[in-house]
Amino acid sequence: MNIRRSAASLAAATVVLGAAVPAVAATPSPTPTVAIPDGLYGTADPTYDGVWRQSLALLAQRTTGVTPAAGAVAWLTGQQCANGAFAAFRADPAKDCDAKLMVDTNSTAAAVQALAALGGHAGATDKAVGWLKSVQNADGGWGYTPGGASDANSTSVVAGALAATGQQPSQVKKAGKSSYDALVKLSVPCGDGAGGGAFAYQPDKKGALAANADATAAGVLGVLGKGFVTNAGKPSKVSGACGGSAEPLTPSELARNGSRYLASSVGGTGYLKSALPGAADQPDYGNTADAVVALAAQGWTEQARKPLAWLQQHSAAWAEQSGPAAYAQLIFAAHAMGADPRHFGGADLVARLDATGPAPQATTKASGAEADDTDKKDASDSGFGVWWIVGVFLVAGVGIGFLLSGRGRKRRQP
Repeated sequence: MNIRRSAASLAAATVVLGAAVPAVAATPSPTPTVAIPDGLYGTADPTYDGVWRQSLALLAQRTTGVTPAAGAVAWLTGQQCANGAFAAFRADPAKDCDAKLMVDTNSTAAAVQALAALGGHAGATDKAVGWLKSVQNADGGWGYTPGGASDANSTSVVAGALAATGQQPSQVKKAGKSSYDALVKLSVPCGDGAGGGAFAYQPDKKGALAANADATAAGVLGVLGKGFVTNAGKPSKVSGACGGSAEPLTPSELARNGSRYLASSVGGTGYLKSALPGAADQPDYGNTADAVVALAAQGWTEQARKPLAWLQQHSAAWAEQSGPAAYAQLIFAAHAMGADPRHFGGADLVARLDATGPAPQATTKASGAEADDTDKKDASDSGFGVWWIVGVFLVAGVGIGFLLSGRGRKRRQP
């Protein structure tokens, strides 16, 4: 969920529910249009990704043995509305949420995953999960906003939130349908060329499904019932063919087919290419990190080694520019593969993430690990899913079926 983006035209953009990706992606502006609250990670405008990037940052810290600053956790919990939902950002959390505030499933589900991992926030996560269940669509999935058409990214990030709170996503149903049923409908049929087995973000206006790497990485985790943080799965057979035993395919078959598509996509260069309309043919760092997590969760660690190595060699500048959520994505990828995020291509990802916000309370940093010299907040914070989430505000009628990094999520805009 890559979430990974921002643009100057956001304020005037038309909101299109269920939009896939931004029609235009610009370099994130280093000048926030709102004041940066105490406790928030990063220094870029949090309007469209504040809760997302904070959730990923806190979750990544928890995953690496860091106890976040109390103020950072309090900022996140203070963003929650009385009904349990989260918006992307509330500049004045003392003001009650009203009908004009656009709450969304991605921010809410990301916050649930972070708070569940931190522990001690059962009241907040129970309310948030209750709200998520109340806005589940009749097809079993979730859209970015309540009432929006189901998409693979939103459905998967919610499935991860359900799993994080001890629930079985396949058992959370609306009209007899679960997240699995929604993701089945978003899986590209095996007979549809090179994209067969991948997941689409959403069907286009004619109902056709187009393979989308971001949605596929999210979809694999969704059908496996995994969240942003996962360990490598049990090694499984790598099949060169897309298919299954019967229709509809089982969750494991859907995950295998999606993983096959991802493995094929990163097998040559080691990275995924940007799928943003109008974007230059360039690497998509956030989606590549997400693909590593998905492949590892499937148990295909051998197929994930090349993109992980590519990220270790090439992601430093991207992460420094993109901020907290980007560092978190890389940490999730390293964790899933059993790599040390404190020695990631010569960088200490944990120290760099910590430096983008308030000083942590404590850390279990391994002896001998050396922090690098990052000591200032990053100037921009579009991580996993941010581009995905920002896309909701940017796209006006673009019928394309993965977020922001950017998940979002980067994204994960989500």
